[in-house]
Amino acid sequence: MLKSPKVIVVMGSDSDYPVVEGCLKILKEFQVDAQVHVCSAHRTPEKAAEIAKNAEKNGFDVIIAAAGKAAHLPGVLAAYTVLPVIGIPIKSSTLDGLDSLLSIVQMPNGIPVATVAVNGSENAALLAVQIMGCAYPELREKMHQYKIRMAESVENKDRQLQEKLKGM
Repeated sequence: MLKSPKVIVVMGSDSDYPVVEGCLKILKEFQVDAQVHVCSAHRTPEKAAEIAKNAEKNGFDVIIAAAGKAAHLPGVLAAYTVLPVIGIPIKSSTLDGLDSLLSIVQMPNGIPVATVAVNGSENAALLAVQIMGCAYPELREKMHQYKIRMAESVENKDRQLQEKLKGM
């Protein structure tokens, strides 16, 4: 039986879901199985450790972790696994997400966490797809097609703008 690509998405709070929703949409578009959990690095550290320790055994290829403010969740998960971890800094009301971004991006040597833009959940999903494309050629081909569609969309918008400007 062939293994299908799987990602586990962990949010520090259920209030992160509106941001994470974009990530899940992209994963679904690429037909990547995703499991989603709420888990706090500070309030449920044992659960965070358990999720990370068991992710590989449970067939996951990549972990995506969204967290705001102190945003330690991606780093805590990365400490317990050899799987790639992608951090999504969540924009907070305090420092506009800069606190989250710095918390995720400033990892010590030996515990890498890939980090996308503040609230950049779609890019987290796309990065996961690109990483998994190394093992799943069908994902790499889907990514090629995705980039072609993006380019065509931009070209179409340019044509529309040029037509609009001709009429001015």
